[in-house]
Amino acid sequence: MSTLVKYSGDDRHGGPLYSSGLMDSSLFLSLAPNLDVYCPPRKRSRVTAPFVLWENNTNFQRKPSLDNLPDECLFEILRRVNTSRDRSACACVSKHWLMLQSTIKRVEVVADSKLTCSDALANQEDVASFEIEENGDSNGYLSRSLRGNKATDVRLAAIAVGTGGRGGLGKLLVGGSNPTRGVTDLGLSAIAHGCPALKALSLWNTPFVSDEGLSEIADGCPQLEKLDLCQCPRITDKGLIAVAKKCPSLTTMNLESCEKIGNGALKAIAQSCPNLRSVSIHGCPLIGDQGVASLVSLATHVSKIKLQSLNITDVSLALIGHYGKEIEDLGLVGLHNVSERGFWALGNALGLQKLKLCSIALCMGITDLGLEAIGRGCPNLKQLCLRRCSSLSDKGLEAFTQSAVLLKSLQLEECNKITQMGLLASLFNCRGNLNSLSLVKCMGIRDSLVGLAPLSTCNSLKSLSVRHCSGFGNGCLDILGKACPQLQNLDLSGLCGVTDDGFVALLESREALLLKANLSGCINLTDRSVMALAKLHGESLELLSFEGCGKVTDSGLMAVSSFCVCLKDLDISRCTITDNGLAYLSRAKGLRLQILSLSACLGITDKSLPLLGNFAGSLVGLNLQNCKMVSNGAVELLGEQLWRCDILF
Repeated sequence: MSTLVKYSGDDRHGGPLYSSGLMDSSLFLSLAPNLDVYCPPRKRSRVTAPFVLWENNTNFQRKPSLDNLPDECLFEILRRVNTSRDRSACACVSKHWLMLQSTIKRVEVVADSKLTCSDALANQEDVASFEIEENGDSNGYLSRSLRGNKATDVRLAAIAVGTGGRGGLGKLLVGGSNPTRGVTDLGLSAIAHGCPALKALSLWNTPFVSDEGLSEIADGCPQLEKLDLCQCPRITDKGLIAVAKKCPSLTTMNLESCEKIGNGALKAIAQSCPNLRSVSIHGCPLIGDQGVASLVSLATHVSKIKLQSLNITDVSLALIGHYGKEIEDLGLVGLHNVSERGFWALGNALGLQKLKLCSIALCMGITDLGLEAIGRGCPNLKQLCLRRCSSLSDKGLEAFTQSAVLLKSLQLEECNKITQMGLLASLFNCRGNLNSLSLVKCMGIRDSLVGLAPLSTCNSLKSLSVRHCSGFGNGCLDILGKACPQLQNLDLSGLCGVTDDGFVALLESREALLLKANLSGCINLTDRSVMALAKLHGESLELLSFEGCGKVTDSGLMAVSSFCVCLKDLDISRCTITDNGLAYLSRAKGLRLQILSLSACLGITDKSLPLLGNFAGSLVGLNLQNCKMVSNGAVELLGEQLWRCDILF
């Protein structure tokens, strides 16, 4: 007991008080990996037995303590602490001191000296991590992410105090919230006071944060450039108007499922943020045509707009087409109140001259007429993605490609009225520039036109992806193969109609060597296809996947081992591979695999696993999930050999 009474408190970080077990570790608040804060209980422990601390109990006088001072006095004391290191130490005294110190603004600190090099090294336990900006600037900024139960006001206060000596955070993401002690306006207020250089703020599913907290951020963080709000039900136009007035540097704003944010907020942001470049709005019911009109007419430098699941009409699309002179990237998703007239006006307004990327999904209003208008009105369009546009047919696609001659990438998903004829016509129209074609679940493309010759070859096409198109078989593969002789990347995932005959014929007609081949789910391909691919294209092949091809056996893997000397990524999950096949692979000369997936290969046992140690110098990823004949012990021994490799088991 005498040791406890004589303790002076000099060792703040993991000293005798903590390590000797004199105090319960549950009373310490973890603010960082190596930083503990002592938090005394709010209530006194109930004494159930006589306990004498002093000989003369009648003359006991309460010792003076700083904690007995009112918060106003403590505030005045704490704001006069000189160095950031000492301020961090003060925050370690108690949760009360931490939260009080987090309310001190930079301008209220009386004598704030900069961190020295030794201070910075001493504070390496800081809760934030260092991150270089995406633009490659040598100046970095501190970044922190709090998710789920870790997202509390106390942690935000600790971040604000702990990073203050280094200028505070530059990027903060709060995802989810602690159900009992979730992030509130108090936590955001602490960040606003301690992190004036904050540039990016993301709040996802924070039901306790209101306009007051966002206004504090606006007041304390005038350099804010990116704001991301998702499922923030208590934030209204008032909070965003505060951001608009105080944060003129805002460049990016994303709003999702914020039910109380409306047209007024968009107008304020558009008027007061001249640097705004990117806006994404998803599922905000109060935002309509008026808000979109304000955005596109006032924020004339916006280059990227995405509108999803909004109650807007044809008027909004007409205004985008007229005012969007700087728009380069446009996304329109789930706009059920927009008709054919809106898409027609979008193109015919002739304002989208700089548009390069366009994505339209789940819009019943996009028809052949609208798509044709977009092609005429957007002459610089280079990438088009159409998803679940059931009203589009070959006529619209052909008319579009006649105008959009600079198109480089075309993606079609669940556009079931488009057939082979439309595709071949599109390839002919864009044969000089198109280099990527992707078809996903397009049921209108089928083997009904067997033997049809292509109008012309498209030598520019380098990448072809056809996935899960149930009617796509050898006939379609033959036609597209003849139309695209220069393919380098091939993805035929989930095509059950493709067999060895069609695939081998495609390989033999190639004028260029393949770099990537994804044949996952092509259940009718056998070792014959693997051998042909390895012999004809093995010298260039870097990625190969036969995942789910149960007819591929050790013989096919032996061919891969012999010819595919440049292979880096191999996926043979759910194939009929045994220990013999793995032995062939491990003995391949010069093969330096980086990724190998053997998931659910039931023929692989502990016997062949040590052979994978031959790839110790190159392998960084190994998937052994659902390999039922492989034991934990064998995987642990392999892990010692492949110490650089991430093993999934």
